Amino acid sequence: MSVEDFRELRVWQLGMELAEETYRLSQHFPKHEVYGLGSQIQRSAVSIPANIAEGRATGSTKTFLRHLAIAQGSLAELQTHLMVAERIRYGNGEQTKPILERCTQEARMLRSLRNRLRRRIA
Repeated sequence: MSVEDFRELRVWQLGMELAEETYRLSQHFPKHEVYGLGSQIQRSAVSIPANIAEGRATGSTKTFLRHLAIAQGSLAELQTHLMVAERIRYGNGEQTKPILERCTQEARMLRSLRNRLRRRIA
């Protein structure tokens, strides 16, 4: 991989944007959700770019692949939390739809990167 720094990866950059957006959204949740759904959303969102960064920083393709898989799991968790928030009316479609669309884009990018890396070690 020609990227020297994880911060150059578009998949990491989008993950950071997702984390920012979900933090902004969860700030408007009821106070009793500070340690509930709001916290879950924040942790799963931050886990995405954090795992991309950690995996890339190791220098090992196999380890990077493992961390990308974890990031993908955190992304699925985030999508689920956002859908729950929408269902219980902590966020409306106008607020959650753009975030969920970015999640779909992030999922495609993670899948593509994982596939390229798998081909490299095969």
